[in-house]
Amino acid sequence: MTESRAPQSLHPAAQTTVSDTQSPHSLTAEELYASLQSSPQGLTREQTAQRFTEYGPNEISEVAGVPMWRKFASNFYHLFAIMLWIGGGLAFVGGMRELGWAIFAVILINAIFSFWQEFRAEKATEALKHLIPQKARVMRDGEVCEILAPGVVPGDLLLLEEGDNISADARLVEEFDLRVNQATLNGESTPARRNSRPFTAEYSNPTELPNMVFAGTAVAYGRGKAIVTATGMHTQFGTIAGLTQSVVEELSPLQKEMEKVTQLVAMLATGLGISFFLLGYFVGGLTLIEGFLFSVGIIVANVPEGLLPTVTLALAMGVQRMAGHHALVKRLSAVETLGSTTVICTDKTGTLTANEMTVRELYVPGATLEITGTGYDPTGSLEQKGSVPSKEISRLTGELLALGGLCTDARLMEPDDDHPAWHIVGDPTEAAILVAAAKIGRSRESEEASAPRVYQLPFDATRKRMSTVHQTKERSFASVKGAPREMLDLCTTLITAQGTRDITEADRTAAMDANDEFARSGLRVLAVATRTVPHANRYEIEDVERDLTFVGLVAMMDPPRPAVARTVELCHTAGIRIIMITGDYGLTAESIARRIGIVSGDTSRIVTGAELEQTTDTALHDLLGKETELLFARVSPEHKMRVAQALKSLGHVVAMTGDGVNDAPALKTADIGIAMGQAGTDVAREAADMVLTDDNFASIVHAVEEGRAVFDNIRRFVTYIFTSNIPEIVPFILFVLFGIPLPLTILQILAIDLGTDLVPALALGIERPEPGVMSRQPRKQSERLLNKKVLVRAYFFLGPIQTAACMLAYFWAYWSRGWQPGTPLPASGHPYMLATTMTFAAVVATQIGNGFAQRTTRESIFTVGIFTNRLLLVGIVSEVALLALLVYWAPLAGVFGFVPIEARDWLLLAALSPTLLVADECRKYIVRRMYPAAHDGNIPTGQHTPSRNEEAA
Repeated sequence: MTESRAPQSLHPAAQTTVSDTQSPHSLTAEELYASLQSSPQGLTREQTAQRFTEYGPNEISEVAGVPMWRKFASNFYHLFAIMLWIGGGLAFVGGMRELGWAIFAVILINAIFSFWQEFRAEKATEALKHLIPQKARVMRDGEVCEILAPGVVPGDLLLLEEGDNISADARLVEEFDLRVNQATLNGESTPARRNSRPFTAEYSNPTELPNMVFAGTAVAYGRGKAIVTATGMHTQFGTIAGLTQSVVEELSPLQKEMEKVTQLVAMLATGLGISFFLLGYFVGGLTLIEGFLFSVGIIVANVPEGLLPTVTLALAMGVQRMAGHHALVKRLSAVETLGSTTVICTDKTGTLTANEMTVRELYVPGATLEITGTGYDPTGSLEQKGSVPSKEISRLTGELLALGGLCTDARLMEPDDDHPAWHIVGDPTEAAILVAAAKIGRSRESEEASAPRVYQLPFDATRKRMSTVHQTKERSFASVKGAPREMLDLCTTLITAQGTRDITEADRTAAMDANDEFARSGLRVLAVATRTVPHANRYEIEDVERDLTFVGLVAMMDPPRPAVARTVELCHTAGIRIIMITGDYGLTAESIARRIGIVSGDTSRIVTGAELEQTTDTALHDLLGKETELLFARVSPEHKMRVAQALKSLGHVVAMTGDGVNDAPALKTADIGIAMGQAGTDVAREAADMVLTDDNFASIVHAVEEGRAVFDNIRRFVTYIFTSNIPEIVPFILFVLFGIPLPLTILQILAIDLGTDLVPALALGIERPEPGVMSRQPRKQSERLLNKKVLVRAYFFLGPIQTAACMLAYFWAYWSRGWQPGTPLPASGHPYMLATTMTFAAVVATQIGNGFAQRTTRESIFTVGIFTNRLLLVGIVSEVALLALLVYWAPLAGVFGFVPIEARDWLLLAALSPTLLVADECRKYIVRRMYPAAHDGNIPTGQHTPSRNEEAA
């Protein structure tokens, strides 16, 4: 625990009048009124006007965002766009104006496409303002006034009732059984009970102060009065907003990788251009101008102009497919980021759990029973462990739930036009008892109809119980519920299947054993008791809560979502570590974590917010690096941010899930923030990069799979393009070294790169995830997009095979028209033009097989289906049609130096077309035979580490 201190939300107005030793929470009501120059009649209108002028409106101020025009302009000056601008400029210098305009068009189209995708998903962040309620009830000049929330000032006296949203941080001066839902601030699903007594004990988080209420929370039950101590950015809500706005957005892993790819491609293209200029000028006999123009063509040809559109298309298709799995992505680059995630930090309430308190088990003397069904839908059944409930046991459980239901203030509401499902009003814990009672056919309304409530003794944290008195024609009786141990101490009798009798120590021990068993399972337990009382107009606690008759125990929990356990298992298989970070209690968090598989062994460790405060950055790094099963409990927003920052500094790609206001700063800090769409607050949704519309943690697995597919698809595109660079480059080397006529002219090379290859390459960007993609470990941040494996496959395996096929077509054109080996090859006229035409056509034909080969990296193409990528089929048709157009339409044929080819030439091209597909299928078969375990989806995480040979394969 840290030392007692003033809450962080304390407004400067209060800080100037209340010393640190006399913080608002530690003062009596009279001292508080005096310190803030207010009174039970509220502020005067003059005081209000003065303070509004001094402290401003009760609003969240926002940091100015990046203007839309600048976001759009950024698509024109990132590194790859700059490289394309240079390439287009060189094309103009080399006299290839059409090519230059085409490159510039690629830049413009990609900029518009990228901007539109993000603009459509992301809107101006106004949620922080909208979450704070628009109106508030205050006392001013002794009169109750309803004012706009921005008009609330420090010293105002707030009037709070059930259902009210709270518009400012305030100290309670009066309350009646007040309970506040603080889930948006601390993630706890159970409403916190508030009181108006001075509080001087130690605390680790301002939200733990029992006599304070906070902006952005809501009154779940009861009523009260509170004097405002902080408004606007000085509230806890404002503190979180400030943390969120102060987080600087970093480049995503994909954006960082694209910078490295751009640098590598620029070096390759420039290096090849210079090398070919030197070869052509000094060895090939080209003039200085001819050498320069040729080197410009080589540079432009080796710049993959389609890479930017492919990356954008791959991301956009990933976004579209993820939307089908209830995941909406606001920032395109976030798609791939999720695919490279190594750690998911997740909240508990509303993320892993359903945020619906549910009764799971009951204990009555002599029996323990389970209640099936989850949520607020009153359908389910009662099952006794080991046997069907007897009539006597069923009667006892009915009495237990009926008495428990009478001692509640919540209401269970049927579906209506505004709420399509069953829902509750009031405390979720009390509502859970009503739902359980409804499952066995008992309702509070019917019980109260025969035994109406005549008096209530509200819950008190000291007594740890609540009592209601009911009256029938025959008698008056009390229904009491509260903490088991304290309740059992007040019981002198108990109800059994045989009737009522005196309670024994063995009975108390049996009940406490059941309580302890429930608690170990993470269940919250309440005891229910009753007592006959005399008729009276008023009842005192000491007259009602004594000599009680014990009825039983009700054990409940906020259950895990149904698919979460399977999702956690899949994350572990995919090599993703899960860390729970919650504002709830540690033991409750650990119980949920064990139920869903986040922790399993005996080495799990719970770190509280108070402990985290005392932990140095170095110690935290060691903790996160060594401990594999960590849980962080009772943490603040700053703690969540700190954990995310520590994980990132250790080299992890961090995804953070959350739904509350308290999660927003950490969502912004993480590499990718994931918010809940239904239960989540607007603040969390605006801070996040991705929103789960079904609030289902399981949707993350689909999103991770799509994210991994995006990176794989960009690699497929690059491998496809780089493969065809070899048959474009090697002929020039043969021309220089051996003096053969140039098999491909520079215009023909550009016709491949910007013409026939374009649509099939783009089609690879929308390929669905390859089978087994979720069985491998996350991509290391040190792993490059253009790694050795990609370059070897393209440049030294597929490229040479394609080059051999193209040169075969080149020599076939001469040989089939009468040329004999040993005689000079014609360097002009129809024979030469036919040879270059066949070389060009062979590149196009073999790229068809290459397109199919690139659809998988390890699995056979037949496992994913030949015809499942329809855009690739369209691309194949388009490149064949373009080939025919270039060859047979005289105007284009004359520009590019083509001549018509005959049927026998087409037969050769058809035979060459599957060459690369067959070769790569053989490679994949060998890889699967040599390394079968690498694709076993059941291997535990970390047991398979690819060897250097396997990586090369």
